[in-house]
Amino acid sequence: MSEQIKKPVKITDTILRDAHQSLIATRMPTSIMLPIVDKLDQVGYNAVECWGGATFDSCLRFLKEDPWERLRALRAGFKNTKLQMLLRGQNLLGYSHYSDDVVEYFVQKSIANGIDIIRIFDCLNDLRNLETSVRACKAEGGHAQIALSYTLGDAYTEEYWMNIARQIEEMGADSICIKDMAGLLVPYEAEKLVRALKAGSSLPLEMHTHYTSGCASMTYLKAVEAGADILDCAISPFALGTSQPATEVMVETFKGTPYDTGYDQKLLAEIADYFRPYREECLESGLMSTKVLGVNIKTLLYQVPGGMLSNTISQLKEQGAEDKFQAVLEEIPRVRKDFGEPPLVTPSSQIVGTQAIMNVLMGERYKMATGQTKDFLAGKYGKTVKPFNPEVVKKIIGDTEPITCRPADLIEPQLEAFEEAVRPWKQQDEDTLSYALFPQVAVEFFKYRDAQQKKVDVTAADTANGAYPV
Repeated sequence: MSEQIKKPVKITDTILRDAHQSLIATRMPTSIMLPIVDKLDQVGYNAVECWGGATFDSCLRFLKEDPWERLRALRAGFKNTKLQMLLRGQNLLGYSHYSDDVVEYFVQKSIANGIDIIRIFDCLNDLRNLETSVRACKAEGGHAQIALSYTLGDAYTEEYWMNIARQIEEMGADSICIKDMAGLLVPYEAEKLVRALKAGSSLPLEMHTHYTSGCASMTYLKAVEAGADILDCAISPFALGTSQPATEVMVETFKGTPYDTGYDQKLLAEIADYFRPYREECLESGLMSTKVLGVNIKTLLYQVPGGMLSNTISQLKEQGAEDKFQAVLEEIPRVRKDFGEPPLVTPSSQIVGTQAIMNVLMGERYKMATGQTKDFLAGKYGKTVKPFNPEVVKKIIGDTEPITCRPADLIEPQLEAFEEAVRPWKQQDEDTLSYALFPQVAVEFFKYRDAQQKKVDVTAADTANGAYPV
């Protein structure tokens, strides 16, 4: 090791986004984040992931916060560190495809409000669904990182990964990320994967995984030895379980090696000390369930992400059919195979999971299908690596001819209509985008915001009139 060229590994900390999304359903409020920003800013991270994913929806729906205000507040606090977000390609932060003009406007506003790095992924790894986001990000001077959703299957060979890495570089992306959302990537497979991606591209490579299956720290070690440049980690109070490996552990792992991060463990300890009481508070309130903190080996057996497992249990409970859980677990891989072996990540995980539940509960496979299943098999989400099962396609959508073009090519410009619809509540340009992504949730938030502002105005007026002591 001592003879190797020094190549410090970089770390992106997920504490302000994926860590709390994974462990407490994205419920960390901005008020918890801001007091520790100064210390986070001193670490020397590659970036801090703080926005995107489910945070946008959660801010509006549950926390009654404006996600754009959160981003601006974080940007004002981080003087030295790049801010990173997660974007679902043509889906943005929603669950269906948007027109190109909406995607371009969202990317423009994200960067204008403080984002430096946009991690862009597609649930099918269909690069056509990433083209507009990448182009828009580059036009605004942002760093466009394409994340490949990692999964297993006959089609996902080393040649597949090498070729897609080459295509990503040709698209003009700035870096590549392996997005192992289910914790399926085991150590020696990680080594092969990194070598394949490095053979196909000269771009920096970032690794993202979850500790769900218990392999993540070992996976990172082998990935770094194989040439990975950046690791996604979470400060320890919000690490492990369905979150990422702990930042401090990975820092110590590489200390004194050619990969030494150079980060100050005392500073990291201060950051951990800050978050620890909040973790205890979340455990006591039930916001953080002990169910998400252990190792779930079923992830490796059934290739099902932790979040998808919990959603399956929840749906079966609602139907009074918890006894069907094992049957559904066994049905999920079969549905996935019928659907072209897509990676299981939002929204493909919900589509496959819900269809598997319906197949089991109905007692007949594909007797009924959701609207999302029909759209999926009609090609409206994009192209899968393997073809769909033709018999299943025939049963569900009949003689409907699936589309083969980029799905967004069929979507007329939508931005003007969203601008018109949001006009009664609009206070800032960004409100248009909040409405575009989550119309009902956004309107509820806008009403709440108006009510809060009226309260403040009334209080201010009463104070000025002597009703309250100044």
